[in-house]
Amino acid sequence: MRRVIESELLDHLPVDDVRAIGSRGDLRRLNFLMGNAGIWSRALARHQAETTLHSRPLQLVELGAGDGTLLLGLARRWSALGVTAQVTLLDREHLVSTKTLRAFAALSWSVESVVTDVRIWLEQSSGSADVILANLFLHHFAETPLMELLQLAAARTNLFIACEPRRSPLALTASRCLGLVGCNAVTRHDAVVSVSAGFAGQEISGLWPTETEWELTEQPAGLFSHCFVAKRND
Repeated sequence: MRRVIESELLDHLPVDDVRAIGSRGDLRRLNFLMGNAGIWSRALARHQAETTLHSRPLQLVELGAGDGTLLLGLARRWSALGVTAQVTLLDREHLVSTKTLRAFAALSWSVESVVTDVRIWLEQSSGSADVILANLFLHHFAETPLMELLQLAAARTNLFIACEPRRSPLALTASRCLGLVGCNAVTRHDAVVSVSAGFAGQEISGLWPTETEWELTEQPAGLFSHCFVAKRND
């Protein structure tokens, strides 16, 4: 399947539009069904040094974080293991609710929700993160802007983990059946578009910067997801 990038309806709806609210609820459900928080969690366990996890709060940044609930799912898994974190949620819309912020605080995870363009933040931020995370975000970008985004991210972290749609006939078929699980028209449209713009093989790896030594892992995850991990070699 050739990678095709088209505009998604949710990106153009007002935040308070009832169709957008419904679609964001659908996305929370789909993230659960796809197991994306678990994919993140396993990648983090595999690639993040144990000493860093427990010696101090982990510095986490999520690109295109939406309402922050997926990262909250990861936080619940890791706080039970004694891990704390300082989290920065980046999105161009203000979608993180007070309820979500309180849920992070109850886990002793501090959160900053930043409304900004991700690229601008990566260009202008003076800080760095232990881990930069992305979920269903990279597929929005064509090859050249995605390469530029990945270069900016690589300069800000030693570990980058992305969970994206897998571009495959099975995933495309499933995306056309989301009405069966109650997804609205916006989600049904955007799911097909997302799969068509998703990834296969080593496509993200081929866009990652090569001037520094990195360990790259890119592979299918679950039935419908595609996981990319870049870890800077010590």
